[in-house]
Amino acid sequence: MPELPEVETVMRGFRDAFERHRISHVSVNRPDLRWPFPADLREKLEGHHVLSFRRRAKYILMRLEGGWSMLLHLGMSGRLTIGRAGTNATPPAHEHLVLETDSGARAGLVDPRRFGMVDLVRTVEEDSHRLLAHLGMEPLSDAMTSPALADLFRGRRSPIKSALLDQKLIAGLGNIYVCEALFRCSIHPERQACTLTGEETDALAEAIPPILEQAIASGGSSLRDYVQADGTKGGFQDLHLVYGREGAPCPNCGAGSPIQRMTQSGRSTFFCPTCQK
Repeated sequence: MPELPEVETVMRGFRDAFERHRISHVSVNRPDLRWPFPADLREKLEGHHVLSFRRRAKYILMRLEGGWSMLLHLGMSGRLTIGRAGTNATPPAHEHLVLETDSGARAGLVDPRRFGMVDLVRTVEEDSHRLLAHLGMEPLSDAMTSPALADLFRGRRSPIKSALLDQKLIAGLGNIYVCEALFRCSIHPERQACTLTGEETDALAEAIPPILEQAIASGGSSLRDYVQADGTKGGFQDLHLVYGREGAPCPNCGAGSPIQRMTQSGRSTFFCPTCQK
């Protein structure tokens, strides 16, 4: 599933092509993804100018004149690619939604597994939408501080990795970047969240934002389906220290302690058993 850096990267590409332009055409090519497309999607989008974009956790919000926003989630394998309308290229398989602007930009939502979603919400009510209302703090916001993390972890006996992945606590973090952050902070992913010291919460608060920012600057991590809005792969997968590197020498302690993989809550966790305590 695309995580915060991948969604932010796609949102920026979408914004660069669509912001301040009028949506001239909307094509809905099937009735549903995870849930049905809004029946009035074309009515709310066609003929309206795009005012701005926003990312919340792993969701993209496109705000339009008229007071409505389109809410988009890419699901497990969805991708949104930007091109030019009117080209002779054959549309890709599983392209379920197409948006075009009066400037000739074209956005196509491709989602083979149909775990993504599109909805409409009044712009002034975005944060009250059922999918956004219970999300936690943004890890790239000023709210991401060591005291805030300490408050979240206090009394929480779940593994620290599970706590960091809990979208009701911190919104947008995913498996890749949690593995990377825990490694860089030398924290074992199975540690109970409530056992972290002040120094360890300090380290997490300082490590997480730069990891995300570096991933965004690299265009995200392309492991399977993810590509940037222009169709090119991201580059942060080449900078992973532990994720996907089972059996490789630990970047910190060397070949004597290879990176290991285990399963936590159905997800692969990559870590160094020597460095992370």
